[in-house]
Amino acid sequence: MDLRIFTEPQQGATYDTLLTVAKATEELGFDAFFRSDHYLRMGSVDGLPGPTDAWITLAGLARETKRIRLGTLMTAGTFRLPGVLAIQVAQVDQMSGGRVELGLGAGWFEEEHKAYGIPFPKEKFARLEEQLEIVTGLWSTDLGKTYDFHGTYYDLTDSPALPKPAQEKIPVLVGGHGATRTPRLAAKYADEFNIPFASIEDSERQFGRVRAAAREAGRGGDDLVYSNALVVCVGRDDQEVARRAEAIGRQPDELRLNGLAGTPAEVVDKIGRYAEIGASRIYLQILDLDDLDHLELISSQVQSQLS
Repeated sequence: MDLRIFTEPQQGATYDTLLTVAKATEELGFDAFFRSDHYLRMGSVDGLPGPTDAWITLAGLARETKRIRLGTLMTAGTFRLPGVLAIQVAQVDQMSGGRVELGLGAGWFEEEHKAYGIPFPKEKFARLEEQLEIVTGLWSTDLGKTYDFHGTYYDLTDSPALPKPAQEKIPVLVGGHGATRTPRLAAKYADEFNIPFASIEDSERQFGRVRAAAREAGRGGDDLVYSNALVVCVGRDDQEVARRAEAIGRQPDELRLNGLAGTPAEVVDKIGRYAEIGASRIYLQILDLDDLDHLELISSQVQSQLS
């Protein structure tokens, strides 16, 4: 079971804070550092000092880390033109020596679009399919050849399809809860399918849909990596769990029900139940980015038992 650290910087974080967490992620033996792609805080937090851009952040981290994978859950398709996104991600992959992964989603948070003047189209899912086709098509075009795409929303003619990533193939993540279109899209384009903040039962059903869609698309059901993103709140005892829950504005019982919360033994047991239904990777949503002792505890007493 791979454990990856997943952050939500729109809730309030500087680049320096994210760098500190990314370096701790690397030093403590976690597999990857991922971040959300949002420009507006959610809930009652003030979000200070303001948002950071996902791919600018990852470009910086690419030069200041050496081992961990770097990526997004999920880059919003509404934020970037697909040709530009392909260039950005390929460049960051080069800067990292081939450690980048791209999670790409349709975009959903209308308020942040209003706040920063970003168009919020109605037909987001159909655009996402064209975006996935373009980004992966540009990367896979042979050197010396050009790429063309003529769709409903995007039109590319004689693109040199440059630059190329350092990796032969950048892993692409598709995710979500949709029962029909989402599995089909994952089956066609994804190397990994991620379901965020879902129960074991809901995850099992969705993984089954994706496996079935992959077989219909001519792939093996196990050709994809299956992963979950879950909030995490671990403590050495109930008092420490309660303290960490309070720090992120949540209740211990609710976190135990909807995430990975409790003592290390409790969390290891629940991760094992996700593994039984096919998950091989967990993105641990860390909401208190100043609590590095939390990461150390997860590394020493949770991750060590899963190795």
